[in-house]
Amino acid sequence: MTALRDAVATALRKDGLDPDAVERLVRTALDEDLAFGPDVTTESTVPADAVATGDVTPRSVGVLAGVWVAAAAFDLVGGPAVEIGVHEADGATTEPGLPVLTVTGPTRSLLTAERTALNLICHLSGIASLTHRWAEAIEGTGAAVRDTRKTTPGLRALEKYAVRCGGGVNHRMALGDAALVKDNHVAAAGGITAAVQAVRATAPSIPLEVECDTLDQVREAIAAGVHLVLLDNFSTSDTRTAVDLVRGTGVRLEASGGLSLDRAAEVAATGVDYLAVGALTHSAPVLDLGFDLR
Repeated sequence: MTALRDAVATALRKDGLDPDAVERLVRTALDEDLAFGPDVTTESTVPADAVATGDVTPRSVGVLAGVWVAAAAFDLVGGPAVEIGVHEADGATTEPGLPVLTVTGPTRSLLTAERTALNLICHLSGIASLTHRWAEAIEGTGAAVRDTRKTTPGLRALEKYAVRCGGGVNHRMALGDAALVKDNHVAAAGGITAAVQAVRATAPSIPLEVECDTLDQVREAIAAGVHLVLLDNFSTSDTRTAVDLVRGTGVRLEASGGLSLDRAAEVAATGVDYLAVGALTHSAPVLDLGFDLR
């Protein structure tokens, strides 16, 4: 059973997050900060009975993600003694200077939780903000930007949640919810057709995608009955050819490798269904938010 208060747990569930998983992650982060004892600076400078109000406030424009995750950090440190007020929902565009989260409670608790709360909301909002830029770049093309498994260990569920907040689409969440046949699997199995047959024999109902390096491999994947093909480092010209190859077959295409925001619209306009962008999670700069006591 989660130790988070009901209001926080309910809000996390509404966002599609598991409160127990969020609590475990936040506790791990807090434990890092408290590994050598309590917050010595705060306990030395702040009276035990001091109470304060503080705001989490954006300092730059972006897209929010993780407001209630940040609230969970304050909740786990201060418990019922901390009052939480959320002013903006995840997915909203930030306005610098306008608080998105306000907390009131024991000053020591607020300052102890501050860095963990900011680490999470700044990181997740950075991912949402970068994803939003990609989604804007390909708007109107019919394609969607999609994440990968290139996530920070332990943070995948939250990082993929942040992608959704920014207007992106999640790919597979783990190794068992979908199959992605890559070059090493093809080499091990003895070819694309053999690899596809092996996956279908083991898990006939699981979503299956095949990575292709050449147009000939795309043809083989189509012949093998694959319904989703990943085009790895294809030129724009070859991507258009691949789109022509699958037209009318029901096969969807995902472009991957060598993508950039500058090329996003060009690649999306070829007619592919997805752009796979690992940078959404592994290279997103944090969004600048701060926490200040009033």
